[in-house]
Amino acid sequence: MSGFDNFNTDFYQSSYSVDDQNQGYGYGNTDDQYNKQYGQYDYSQPMGYAAPGVMPQPQQPYTGQIFQPTPAYTPASSQSMYSSSFEDEPPLLEELGINFDHIWQKTLTVLHPMKAADGSIMTETDLAGPMVFCLAFGATLLLSGKIQFGYVYGISAIGCLGMYCLLNLMAMTGVSFGCVSSVLGYCLLPMILLSSFGVLFSLQGMFGIVITALIIGWCSFSASKIFISALEMEGQQLLVAYPCALLYGVFALISVF
Repeated sequence: MSGFDNFNTDFYQSSYSVDDQNQGYGYGNTDDQYNKQYGQYDYSQPMGYAAPGVMPQPQQPYTGQIFQPTPAYTPASSQSMYSSSFEDEPPLLEELGINFDHIWQKTLTVLHPMKAADGSIMTETDLAGPMVFCLAFGATLLLSGKIQFGYVYGISAIGCLGMYCLLNLMAMTGVSFGCVSSVLGYCLLPMILLSSFGVLFSLQGMFGIVITALIIGWCSFSASKIFISALEMEGQQLLVAYPCALLYGVFALISVF
């Protein structure tokens, strides 16, 4: 053991002693707040970084609750967004161009030949009423045993095209094809009455000829009155009524024979 003691003392010579472990190690002043142990640090003092010459702004205390942060933005629900967008949209019939009030006024204008026509309403391109009247005319012919749907639509298309070309030549202001088709379609309403009479009794006698002539005059007079008021063609009603009478005469022939 004496040899080992000599080896331990001769291995390395140092001035370090065990008594030095009881001394604490510190850097700078022992009273500095940064040398305090963890748990004794004063967190109430604000810390911040400021530019030289600028006083740091004090931090505002946190006023919220734990696990309950104050919401900064509350998005609107999708249901409220959809409901507001649906309320701003126009009705479906208005988007399709179907106005029952105007359809009723045009129908009354045709049924009452002496009633003044409203030119602003008649210039609208409304094909809902004419399509219904064409279907009704073909249905009444079908009740008489005449399947003439193809002739009704074919003659209507050719007649509308001819009247469109003629009115554009006669009127100072142009007219659209939809307006011509709408007016001629609405004025087909008296022809439905003629085909309805044909279901009940024959139109090939003298009585039928008189009724057919009255219905043709009724349709042509109503159509010419609407065209004159819509296109401002004063004094030209007879010139417009003549081609209209030829067109409705063809429909009358289909109803009679």
